[in-house]
Amino acid sequence: MSDVAITVEHVTKAFRLRSGGTPTLKSAVLEMLGQRGRRRFEALKDVSFSVTRGETLGIIGANGAGKSTLLSLICGTMASTSGSIAVNGTISSLLELGAGFHPDLTGRENVYLYGAVMGIPRQKMSERFDAIVDFAGIRDFIDQPVKHYSSGMYVRLGFAVAVEVDPDILLIDEVLAVGDADFQRKCIGKMEEFRKRSKTMLIISHDLHTIRSISDRILFLDAGQVLGIGKPDAMVSQYEGFSAQKNTHSVSREWGTGEAKLTGVKFFNDKGEATNRYRWGGALEARISYETTRRIDDPVFGFGLAAENGMLIYGNNTQIEGVTIDHIEGKGTISLKVNQLSMAKGTYLFSFSLHSSDHRTNYHRLDNMFPIIIESEKRFEGCSYMPCQWKK
Repeated sequence: MSDVAITVEHVTKAFRLRSGGTPTLKSAVLEMLGQRGRRRFEALKDVSFSVTRGETLGIIGANGAGKSTLLSLICGTMASTSGSIAVNGTISSLLELGAGFHPDLTGRENVYLYGAVMGIPRQKMSERFDAIVDFAGIRDFIDQPVKHYSSGMYVRLGFAVAVEVDPDILLIDEVLAVGDADFQRKCIGKMEEFRKRSKTMLIISHDLHTIRSISDRILFLDAGQVLGIGKPDAMVSQYEGFSAQKNTHSVSREWGTGEAKLTGVKFFNDKGEATNRYRWGGALEARISYETTRRIDDPVFGFGLAAENGMLIYGNNTQIEGVTIDHIEGKGTISLKVNQLSMAKGTYLFSFSLHSSDHRTNYHRLDNMFPIIIESEKRFEGCSYMPCQWKK
């Protein structure tokens, strides 16, 4: 058998959206004849990737990124507009709440119906029935119509059936968002069991901590496009940085006279790894690239650190620290090191500036344009920790 379980090549999925206004017979006929009055919306745009057998691929992105559409195409409930998808193995999926369940049938009847759809004989489903009911934890309600189930009961039964039919490939869309903590632990345990048995899984979740811990790789989608695929830590950091960047537009600003420009900023941790995610108490290095159109004498490089709402919590520059830079000309790089990050858990925004020593000329300023994420279990009020002692 092939080592590749799923291959997605140049897949695009487009929908036709109806224009606003009251529909008329004329507009309905025109739409049928030429799609007039409708606009094209591409939920996925030229998406390509592959998943190896036994791999767990997490899929992350904001609402509307195309995650659920992608899984629907893979499991065959939708057809792509263009491109191709190849699947090697049997698929079981839990894509929507109660998907595949008939509301008027009981939980018991729906278990056997799902098995029949998957091509599993009734006798085998009977052998697995008790395990399904025990996992779902709804034995007292198994003979009630599922239309009377709560959302938690729906998803517990759906997940239990999906895993117990023993597929080669399991597709899961946000199952961890519904159900109590005990059920979530059971789900994660079952996923770990699947991984040990070399089953292939594709999982969508907004729980970044969990999806990072259970995935071998993560696919990052935004607006229907692949922005990255790779190691979980790197992809989660990229996603969080991207999300923070999008959310800071209202407080970010770029301005200056332009004789010199800050052309790029790269962040590193104390191990020299490029990242925008840091642990409380750790160190950070920012390497700032610049370029000038002429010689600039006595320049001053500065930075500011702000909370996510743009409120400044700390600022410093080379002049304050007594670092004299005779001049800069052409292209170059300057390094900033922060030896200890003492902020509370959350997202923070870096600003960088290049100005004259008399502060009269701002050559280039990038305000609140570089987000970083601080992870911390340290408890205190406010946004920055200050060492202190209490005595009685």
